[in-house]
Amino acid sequence: MPQFFINRPVFAWVVAAFIILFGLIAIPKLPIERYPSVAPPTVNISASYPGASPQTMNDAVVGLIERELSSVKNLLYFESSSDTSGSAQIVATFKPGTEPDMAQVDVQNRLKAIEPRLPQVVRQNGVNVESASSGFLMIVGLTSPDGRFDEIALSDYMSRNITEELRRIEGVGKVQLFGAERALRIWVDPAKLTAYKLSMSDLSSAVSRQNAQIAPGRVGDSPSLPGQRVTIPLTVQGQLQNPEQFAGIVLRANADGSKVVMSDVARVELGAQSYNFVNRQNGKTATAAAVQLSPGANAVKTADGVRKRLEELSQSLPQGMQYSVPFETAPFVKISIEKVIHTLLEAMALVFLVMFVFLQNIRYTLIPAIVAPIALLGTFAVMLLAGFSINVLTMFGMVLAIGIIVDDAIVVVENVERLMASEGLSPKEATSKAMREITGAVVGITLVLTAVFIPMLSPAGPWA
Repeated sequence: MPQFFINRPVFAWVVAAFIILFGLIAIPKLPIERYPSVAPPTVNISASYPGASPQTMNDAVVGLIERELSSVKNLLYFESSSDTSGSAQIVATFKPGTEPDMAQVDVQNRLKAIEPRLPQVVRQNGVNVESASSGFLMIVGLTSPDGRFDEIALSDYMSRNITEELRRIEGVGKVQLFGAERALRIWVDPAKLTAYKLSMSDLSSAVSRQNAQIAPGRVGDSPSLPGQRVTIPLTVQGQLQNPEQFAGIVLRANADGSKVVMSDVARVELGAQSYNFVNRQNGKTATAAAVQLSPGANAVKTADGVRKRLEELSQSLPQGMQYSVPFETAPFVKISIEKVIHTLLEAMALVFLVMFVFLQNIRYTLIPAIVAPIALLGTFAVMLLAGFSINVLTMFGMVLAIGIIVDDAIVVVENVERLMASEGLSPKEATSKAMREITGAVVGITLVLTAVFIPMLSPAGPWA
């Protein structure tokens, strides 16, 4: 192989040019993160059953989902949890190497089979299946500096206008809102409910019957009478619009003409859908949402995309409301990578300086100066094909690789120089003869230096 490229220098330069090109194309496509993702891929399943106890949640929802998950392909294990707020979380962990998107699709397909058996409230709220990294990339907050908006209003605006926009950004796997939308709250007085001989099911049935969205149809639609030429679509206001209308819902109509309405047994008002979170930023009322990365996403690029979109959305924020980013991990990723890049450049500069001091020849020093960047660019192309990311460990690996490249270059250059000085050979002849003499030695040097890192790949090593 060395003789092939020695006799075809133009072909060697073309190969080097392609390596450079592939490396430059691969660098923007590589995900950037602080540490490599060594944990198996996971899929998060969340369900909500308001008012249910953990035991009820486990029997009616979690148990059904767990039994169906057992047959999902490449599943290692799963763990579930339920709390007193009626929320449940199931984290399914898959074998390393499993495609996260395909695992998510498999889980969704399995959940479709048991969806009819879930309680109606759970089906209405939806069972969310998401694939995202466990840590938070950043936390986005909304505040009202002048106190014009309370936490409920901030959370409602965040839920309806910002979180969905953030979910569309490339690299975002999940947006978790630490708040709740605005909702109509019916606070029932148990004593009054008992006095009127009513139950909660009576209230629920009355709300369902008198707050329904229906399709009234059209007047004059086919089949129509002869001469009928006008068709009029009908509009019916079936859904109630404000708390006063809900307060007027009839719970029971008596034979004497009297009736019991919702306001007789409950207080109706607009409030939060849930009161599980209380947010404060610098002591002031606020709301927040956490952004989590999708598996294999570029942390720096995703954080920049989120900030750019927030800046665009800030132009339409109501007066007295502003956004903030109180927590973000992307700067730490940037700093870590920058420090390693500085180390990489310093290592290259020191190596070339040492070579120049010992070889006393600019030309000999320029040879590894050209070879090292080409080899590193080729490494980026291989990293993209292998599914690696630019992180602290891969960059430090390149720092070590520079030493191996320069060691091999020194051995070759010194042997070529020796043959040119002692036997008077031309550079091409000396290179050809030198490679025949030391090809085995160069390969042996590389293998020995590489073998030092083989224990890192064992199950007991840090890669496990």
